[in-house]
Amino acid sequence: MKKNNLNYKSITIKVGSNVLAREDGSLDVQRIDHLSKQIGWLHKQGISVILVSSGAVAAGRDAIKNGFFKDPVSQRQLLSSIGQVKLVNIYSNLFEKQGITSAQVLVTKQDFSTREHYLNMKNCFSVLRENDIVPIVNENDAVSVTALMFTDNDELAGLVSSMMDTDALFILSNVDGIYSGVPGEAGSQLVREIREGRDSPEDYILHTKSDFGRGGMLTKCRIAQKTAASGIAVHIANGTRDNIIVDLVNDAEKVPHTWFVPNGRRPAIKKWMAYADGFAKAEVVINRGARDALIGPKATSLLLAGVVSLKDEFKKGDLLRIKDEEGLLIGIGRAQYDRFVAIRHMKDQKYKPLVHYDYLFIYPNVT
Repeated sequence: MKKNNLNYKSITIKVGSNVLAREDGSLDVQRIDHLSKQIGWLHKQGISVILVSSGAVAAGRDAIKNGFFKDPVSQRQLLSSIGQVKLVNIYSNLFEKQGITSAQVLVTKQDFSTREHYLNMKNCFSVLRENDIVPIVNENDAVSVTALMFTDNDELAGLVSSMMDTDALFILSNVDGIYSGVPGEAGSQLVREIREGRDSPEDYILHTKSDFGRGGMLTKCRIAQKTAASGIAVHIANGTRDNIIVDLVNDAEKVPHTWFVPNGRRPAIKKWMAYADGFAKAEVVINRGARDALIGPKATSLLLAGVVSLKDEFKKGDLLRIKDEEGLLIGIGRAQYDRFVAIRHMKDQKYKPLVHYDYLFIYPNVT
């Protein structure tokens, strides 16, 4: 593994609930203090940092010991509403002691639903970066509902890091990284390096979630693969280890963790599309020939000749989910024309592509 040696000039750091919560679910303020000091060290080295932090619910749990909740959604809304204020104040006070100004950025998935929304959010982060301010980012759980929620903050961190084109994404959990089996069991080893097209860690990752967060290691892996495919290095490491952030930056080779090797940089429009499948308006089913062409080494647009069926209505500019005949999600693309036009020209072999390559994102490791 190549040493970093401060080559990273910008880093998105995601801190998970299992790093910030004690065994009883309460907030570990000492851990936040330690992490904040490491981020302060990065800041003093001239490294731009975006912090995506969980922990609002844990902070709310500290404040509300015997709350009344009608249902799990109401409970999350109440705890996060109270806890977010407490959490951001803790971070703000700790950063102020280091002479660093921080800002709170609460978002919902809907804030990234269109290219216009996406660019507006990007402008917000850009202004903070230009003024040397550390953004503290979290999902706005108080107003998010199930259909509009991120999978968890891993997805949010991947989207933010891709949007801002940071050099790296650090995903801090309570384990050292991705293992070839159950961590701690005989024969299970830490996977130190994952490359697109060569490794398929989903084959041995358990489909389990963390105690306090919404996601799990499988989610982290998928987000890491998607982010690395856009040209950003991803490191999944143990946030409960002392000095983990500083050690990763100084010499990642000596730190037990999993490194997702980045590919070449992608255009900004494709970075947005990589996380926009939840906003697709319709579905396109393609045949085997089109599937092989799209996932092949040569850049290819999606032609109508390869389309088997069109599901749901769509207009020019809408996002389309692209699946093969077995139902596997191949990618996502932006339609060059509406469904009516597509149906009218289905047998026209020379008609322009339904999705041009410039507006087509193929998911990593589709085979």
